[in-house]
Amino acid sequence: MPGLRGHGGAMEDQGTALEHARVPFRTVLASILGLWICYVILTTLRGELVDLGFTTEAFWRRVLASGAGAVITLGLWLILRLFDARALWVKIGAALILSLPVALLIAQANQLVFASMEQRVFARAAQQRGFYVYRDQSGDLLVDIPASSMPGPPAQNGGGIVTVPAERLQATYWQEVIEVAYGRYFMMLAWCALYLALLTGEKARAAERREQEFRNAARAAELRSLRYQVNPHFLFNTLNSLSALVLTGKIDSAERMIQMLSHFYRRSLANDPTADVPLAEEVALQKLYLDIEAVRFPQRLVAEYAIPAELEDVLVPGMILQPLVENSVKHAVAPSSAPVRITISAREEYGRLVLSVADNGQDAGRSATPRKGFGIGLANVRERLAARFGREATVVSGPLGADAVCGYATHLHLPLIRKAARHPAFHPAQLVEAAK
Repeated sequence: MPGLRGHGGAMEDQGTALEHARVPFRTVLASILGLWICYVILTTLRGELVDLGFTTEAFWRRVLASGAGAVITLGLWLILRLFDARALWVKIGAALILSLPVALLIAQANQLVFASMEQRVFARAAQQRGFYVYRDQSGDLLVDIPASSMPGPPAQNGGGIVTVPAERLQATYWQEVIEVAYGRYFMMLAWCALYLALLTGEKARAAERREQEFRNAARAAELRSLRYQVNPHFLFNTLNSLSALVLTGKIDSAERMIQMLSHFYRRSLANDPTADVPLAEEVALQKLYLDIEAVRFPQRLVAEYAIPAELEDVLVPGMILQPLVENSVKHAVAPSSAPVRITISAREEYGRLVLSVADNGQDAGRSATPRKGFGIGLANVRERLAARFGREATVVSGPLGADAVCGYATHLHLPLIRKAARHPAFHPAQLVEAAK
């Protein structure tokens, strides 16, 4: 069963594609840059609000630190993406654990960038609080502060001024790193949550694409099945006609029918059974079929075609008219002793294509119900149109008028689709000439 194995392999490939759905690099990069740009903007606004000073210098240092943070975050993504195909709880655990060392690296990068201006920021902040800040002969930064502001009991501090090194009032390097890392940790967790949301969205879109591909494959299989139902039925009837010609000694007519049948099948089987064809090509096939039947019914079958030139390039499902034309031959021409006219026509109506197959057979018009045996071919047409166009196509079939004593017609209302470049349009007469 090669076909089944092929479909199974396709399904496995689709499942693998879903498991390995990835967030595009451009999206990841945009999310990282967006995160750090927002950080720069917010911290700059905060610095202006609390009046930290050194606005320009601090801004460029902040940009540099944020650039380092963006690079480190990109490294986090390179590791985190290794867990894309794992369970959600594994991805969450990886984000919680990996964000900790990443936050420490970002904090250290931040401290290195701002280290050279840290004492200046501290001195300015101390002066704003009324403390006297200066450097001694060795260059160490000292601060004169009221003893009452020093930690410890007032009795120990006295009531005067205490001079202390600035380092004593500042946090240690690791204290500052840990304090910054604490905020960066939750910042990284927020980005990881965003990344997981983007990944979930990509997997959802991959699942939608896979579902659509399955629907398309199912629809194509249904169209092929319905389309192939037409060929055996037509071939069975044609072979019966050919047999009758041979038995009655009409060898020339039988030879002509064989030639036209060969041309008919060469043309009808050349196209993809799920593809649309230009209306001119579809009508040409039906004309060839009616010419084949005219060999059988030379005096009774009269065919007419009313196809406007401006509609010849409109696309329709291949051989969609075949069951309708065949039923007209079977139920109107075959049982009649008088000439029967079969008309194939097309018109544009309110931006839609209306295809009609009508005959003036004597058995129609006496009942509002379809002809006996007519429902199979009509059902095939309905199902093919439903598979191809859904609710956009409708089929109306019945006698020609409420008071008619003869005549039957079927009208197909289809979307008007023009795509002339897809199939080369040709005139029905070209196919008829090839059959001669």
